[in-house]
Amino acid sequence: MARDRRRNNVWAWAFMLIGAFLVASTRAEEHKSKIPLPSYHYGAKIPVECLNRSIETGEHIENEKNELQYVPFPTCNETGRPLELKYGIEDELNCTIPVISDPFFHLLEFYIHSDAPLSCRIPARPPPHVTASHAPPYTPEYVPLVFALAGTLQLSHLHISTHMNILLHSTPKHHLHKHDSGVIDSGAAYSISPLSHTTGPAALTKKLVIGDPLPLSFSVRWFPTPHLPTGNGKIEWAGMGGHFYASTFFYCLVSFGAGCTVAGVWFWGVVLPKRIKGRGLGGATPLGYGVGNGWGMGKRD
Repeated sequence: MARDRRRNNVWAWAFMLIGAFLVASTRAEEHKSKIPLPSYHYGAKIPVECLNRSIETGEHIENEKNELQYVPFPTCNETGRPLELKYGIEDELNCTIPVISDPFFHLLEFYIHSDAPLSCRIPARPPPHVTASHAPPYTPEYVPLVFALAGTLQLSHLHISTHMNILLHSTPKHHLHKHDSGVIDSGAAYSISPLSHTTGPAALTKKLVIGDPLPLSFSVRWFPTPHLPTGNGKIEWAGMGGHFYASTFFYCLVSFGAGCTVAGVWFWGVVLPKRIKGRGLGGATPLGYGVGNGWGMGKRD
């Protein structure tokens, strides 16, 4: 009987160990499959790529997989690279396209007419550095960024607005840090003062013919939420992470309460007992006339 009990206990422990091992391995696989997706860190570079279009019709071009074909933004003379944005950084960027070729000039005509807009895109998040062993290949997600390029067309040339605003909305992780990491939610880009060559100042537009350089400038601004920050019709904008959240109010309230508590303890535990003790010595305080031992300045009759 004792031997049978011992054998049953051994089998029970064996089954328990096997069950624990299976549970642990299952949880490990679940943990691997739930690796969080990456987020942009403050200042991370964001490439811009645009839809490839036909110069004859302006229609989009597809690749061998019948997918829309995207190409990098034209190379900027200032950096020698296509246009890049930096997550969370508000900046004034210059991007001079050295020479406007004949095909690109015709594309600009499509862009200005809005028959075929300058449709670009940016990655919503950076590619992951760590992937699960059995996970499918990572497929990037993109946020559309359409450049509403404005200007006027003439028979031999065109006037194009050279300054554009780029507005980007992000979704931060915590809303606790000014330079918090996060992902891109949406964006838009548009020209400003496209008629300045007729109304002034003419510096905001450029008369363009084939072979000329195209100096573009961009004012990049970031919004830390998908919503526009407004209050009573007035814009309240202080840059990336500059808004006042409920968590900020909570921290201020807690800090104020902690400061009041420390000040109260100091007053009731240190300052007040010293004053009471000083009065008990017969006025031997800095404001008294004596020091409590018969010596000191006295009033004469």
